[in-house]
Amino acid sequence: MTPVKTGNNSTKAGNVIYTASRRPSRIANPIPVGMFAFATTTWLLSMYNVSTRGIHTPNAVVGMAVFCGGLAQFMAGMWEFPRGNVFGATVMTMYGAFWMSYATIFIPGSGIMLAYQNNTSEFNNALGIYLIVWFILTLLFIPPVARRNIANTVLLSIVAITYAMLSGAQFTGSPRLLKAGGVFGIMAGLIAFYVAESELLAAEETAFIRLPLGELA
Repeated sequence: MTPVKTGNNSTKAGNVIYTASRRPSRIANPIPVGMFAFATTTWLLSMYNVSTRGIHTPNAVVGMAVFCGGLAQFMAGMWEFPRGNVFGATVMTMYGAFWMSYATIFIPGSGIMLAYQNNTSEFNNALGIYLIVWFILTLLFIPPVARRNIANTVLLSIVAITYAMLSGAQFTGSPRLLKAGGVFGIMAGLIAFYVAESELLAAEETAFIRLPLGELA
C-alpha cells in the first residue's frame, strides 16, 4: 500500500489516504482461461444434474473438474496476483480449488466416499454442508463487484443460487431441487461463456465485435 494524497481506489486511515499499488506486468490477461475453465466444467456437470440423455451418474466430470475447472482456473488465479487484480485472483483461485476438491470426493483412491459407504444419509449431509460453505463464499464475492460490473454480479448471483439448490438437494434427496440446481448451473455456465468471450475479444485489437459486460465503474 502506498500513501498518496488522492486516488480513485483509495482508503483513508487517519490523515493518510492509501491506494492499492499495481506493479507493471507483461502477463497476458488470464481471465478468459479461468472463465472458460469455469464455464465448461459448470455447464457439463449441470447438464448431468438435469439428467440430459438419461445420465444420472456425474462421475464423468471428474477429469474435467481436476484439470480444466480445477488446475486451469487455479493457475489463472495465480497469474492474476502479479497483475494486481485482487478480486480476480481470489475468485479464480478459490473456484479452481473448489473444482479440485469436489473432484477428489469422487476419486476412489481418496477414500472419501468409501468412508461413508455404510451411511449414505451421512454422506449426503456432509456434501450438503460442503456446498453451503461455497454458497456463503459466493455471496461474499458479490459486494466487491456489484457496483462495477453487471455481468459478473449476475453470474455470481446465479452461482450462489446453484449452490443453494444443490445443497438443498443433498439435504432432502429431492430430485426437483437437483434439477433446479442443474438449470441454474447451466445458466451460470452460459453467462461465464459470455464473460470469457468478452474478455478474449477485448484483448484483440482487430476483433470485429465487442461484447459489453455492463461496466458501472
